[in-house]
Amino acid sequence: MDLAEECVQDAYVSALDAWTRSGVPASPGAWLTTAARRKALDALRRDKTLRAKLPLLIESAGDPEPPAAGTDIIPDDRLRLVFTCCHPALAREAQVALALRLICGLTTAEIAAAFLVPESTMAARVTRAKKKITAARIAYRVPGPAELPERLDGVLTVIHLVFTTGHAAPAGESLVRDELVDLAIGLARMVSALMPDEREALGLLALMLLTDARRATRTDASGRLILLEEQDRSRWDRAALQEGIALAEEATRGRRPGRFAAQAAIAAVHARAPDYAGTDWAEMVARYDDLLAAWPSPVVELNRAVALAMVAGPSAGLAEIARLEADGRLAGYRYLPAARADLLRRAGRDREAADSYRAAIELAQNQAEREFLASRLAGLTGQI
Repeated sequence: MDLAEECVQDAYVSALDAWTRSGVPASPGAWLTTAARRKALDALRRDKTLRAKLPLLIESAGDPEPPAAGTDIIPDDRLRLVFTCCHPALAREAQVALALRLICGLTTAEIAAAFLVPESTMAARVTRAKKKITAARIAYRVPGPAELPERLDGVLTVIHLVFTTGHAAPAGESLVRDELVDLAIGLARMVSALMPDEREALGLLALMLLTDARRATRTDASGRLILLEEQDRSRWDRAALQEGIALAEEATRGRRPGRFAAQAAIAAVHARAPDYAGTDWAEMVARYDDLLAAWPSPVVELNRAVALAMVAGPSAGLAEIARLEADGRLAGYRYLPAARADLLRRAGRDREAADSYRAAIELAQNQAEREFLASRLAGLTGQI
């Protein structure tokens, strides 16, 4: 796989030279694939011992394995590669990490942040996955139609994490990385069209449409973060909201929802509310209960604690957060001290809230988030 990556990089260098002189070819993707394959064959001929290190481009010095029958039903090169990476012989986390790293272009640090693990841990997982591909001689082969369902959950997880990384960038100057959000929504549309009877595919598309409908209102002209309760709902994308609500209803109709459909149902509660005060928080807590049944996760429990505080008061939410802190699974997760700080502020415990805001600032690497937390802290310290 390492040699495959080098050959692809060399193909891009060759393209920069050749296309500058001769113009961009009619099929740039095919040009790059052919150039990379030729470079791979040259490398293998120079040193046959490298042959086993190139499972993603070629299996032997002969012709590559023909694609499985029906693989042309997947309409996009990048989506085909995501399905290919989500091979059932690999652990789910390895499937997702490889797809995010090799196809979607996320850095190891960004993938680690999505999985809530240290960067070194994620780097080791990617390395182990590459070694397993080599040792087990897992071939590069786009799955056929019958194989798609068993890979779907991994593919949806990849798309969801791409969206999450773009929606709230873990680092950098901007809160949103538009290119990742748009990529994720585009891939989700293709998957839902490819597998229209899969409710989780519909649920994921609904979740992303409902969440992204607020994009224009999440920051002001200077890039300052604006909380949901302060956003101008008249500027939300009405077409995206209507489509998302309809898809969420279809994904949850008649059966217990899966994790993406349950998240879409939560987003739909926000979308239907006329304003923040008019949100049905009791229904929100119930929808989080559905999500916990489908996908037990400390992050879900944290979000449920915030919703619970809107129903039963800050003290109820703080009790749940204290339990999560004792559990330890969210250690280093930037939103835990931020949520605690907000509930402490609402409870009038300003000194404790200030300490929690400081802890959240230490963990936050996104500039928009840091500035928002700092403004909240400044507002408190002026009153202490």
